[in-house]
Amino acid sequence: MIKGTIAALAAVGCAAAGFAQPAPAGGDLPRAQFIASMDAQFRLRDTNGDGRVTRAELAQFEQRTAQAAAVEANARAFARLDTNKDGVLSRAEFAALVNKLAEPDVTPLMQRFDTNRDQAITLVEYRAATLANFDRLDADHDGIVTQAEMRAGTMPAPTR
Repeated sequence: MIKGTIAALAAVGCAAAGFAQPAPAGGDLPRAQFIASMDAQFRLRDTNGDGRVTRAELAQFEQRTAQAAAVEANARAFARLDTNKDGVLSRAEFAALVNKLAEPDVTPLMQRFDTNRDQAITLVEYRAATLANFDRLDADHDGIVTQAEMRAGTMPAPTR
């Protein structure tokens, strides 16, 4: 229980300071090691070594860290796409960048508009459904849907 508590405290201290969590050896993290790790993290950010981390230094550190992560992610993506491992992406390997898009579920739309259930929506079916919606919104039945009627018609009904 104590080991878990120390690791949790280290994680909280690192997160609160905005620093990466030190990697404790074997799950134990003595206070001195925690402080040494925090000091090392601070020195990484204090690029001019004056004992202070300015906004500019912090921004530079974050930018370098993000850039390094992006370069690493790009290298992993390239390695994954270069299936024959020749160091060059062929047209076919490059085409793998485009993921097949999931087919959309149009069932709700078909149920709404395809009233005769023949798996095709005619102009008549489309108009009937959309005009029914217009008539539902046109509360005063004057043939005009006002902004107020639109808001009232799109708002959920009050629950009781």
